[in-house]
Amino acid sequence: MEIYIVKAGDTVDGIAEESGVAASSVIYTNQLEYPYRLAVGQALLLFPETGADGGPSGFSGGMMREARAGGYAYPFISPWVLEQTLPFLEELSVFSYGFTTDGNLVPPALEDLWMVQAALSRGVRPTLTLTPSGNDGSFNNNLVSVLVRNEDVQLTLLRNLVRVMAEKGYQSVNIDFEYILAEDRDAFTAFVARAARLLNQFEYEVSVALVPKTSDTQPGLLYEGMDYAGLGQAANRVLLMTYEWGYTYGPPMAVAPINQVRRVVEYAVSRIPADRISLGVPNYGYDWPLPFVRGSTKAVTLGNVEAVQKAIFYGAEIEFDETAQSPYFRYWQYGVQHEVWFEDVRSYAAKFRLAEEYGLRGIGVWQLMQLFRAGWELFESLFR
Repeated sequence: MEIYIVKAGDTVDGIAEESGVAASSVIYTNQLEYPYRLAVGQALLLFPETGADGGPSGFSGGMMREARAGGYAYPFISPWVLEQTLPFLEELSVFSYGFTTDGNLVPPALEDLWMVQAALSRGVRPTLTLTPSGNDGSFNNNLVSVLVRNEDVQLTLLRNLVRVMAEKGYQSVNIDFEYILAEDRDAFTAFVARAARLLNQFEYEVSVALVPKTSDTQPGLLYEGMDYAGLGQAANRVLLMTYEWGYTYGPPMAVAPINQVRRVVEYAVSRIPADRISLGVPNYGYDWPLPFVRGSTKAVTLGNVEAVQKAIFYGAEIEFDETAQSPYFRYWQYGVQHEVWFEDVRSYAAKFRLAEEYGLRGIGVWQLMQLFRAGWELFESLFR
């Protein structure tokens, strides 16, 4: 396979003829829309009938043939998108269950059983994602404090987890708590360890999502309550949430710049065995109106395929930041300039290469709500 970068004057038929790939394959893999226009700078994943060994962009191949892929999805995901994605997954994390101050579970607003059944029918492990969200659905670190400081509430919650998992067919739990208070750090680690001890008795695995730290003493509410070494020992496995450098209310930049992701991975493997770590990979981008004004400017989330379609519609040339290893472009609409950062197969290749380099367990995608077929085909071809 190869990654081809579109040049001025390129057409799907021309690229297909030159590369030895059927035009229909180019269109399908890269989700091109009729009349199959292309953007200059667009990255296409191609599968020639006779390609060189080793994969695109210098992959050595073979090191991660057993790598595992998982991803998060809300119950309102399109059944078609889920059907298209499940063949690439080992794990489907349903987002999410909350809980009350007395340990009762708060289920997702929409029924999740259909997702569990769909996953099981394809041999994919359905995972219940537990978040500190109450009846209003919003994250609340006060719930974390109540839970981790009260063993009776913990026991009630864990019993409810076992009951719901048995009733619906879930096979593992992902604990996704953020903004844990510094004073709750050790108690949170102890809760994860207790959850793992109990749930492992029922053959349920427990994983924990980790915010992207780069040192033990990193300051800030997002970081101080997470003990990488302790949580890596307490849980069966972890997911690094290596995304959201570029975010809704922040300045325009890559969502997961590889130079920053590398710093997190380097720290993580110094505290946690690499084979317990999955690398978080974003399946989305952001569109910012310019100029950026902190406290006022708000970016709009968009899918990777949608981003390319926008570049095509506005005649924008897609550029690639070599430091961040991420694509971006600018366009004008109604007199306002916009800047878009997103993911493509080049940025995915950089992240997969990093996971390969450090011998990580695999990847975890946030989130699966929009299909990015080329990214999944790239993963499948390299690591399966």
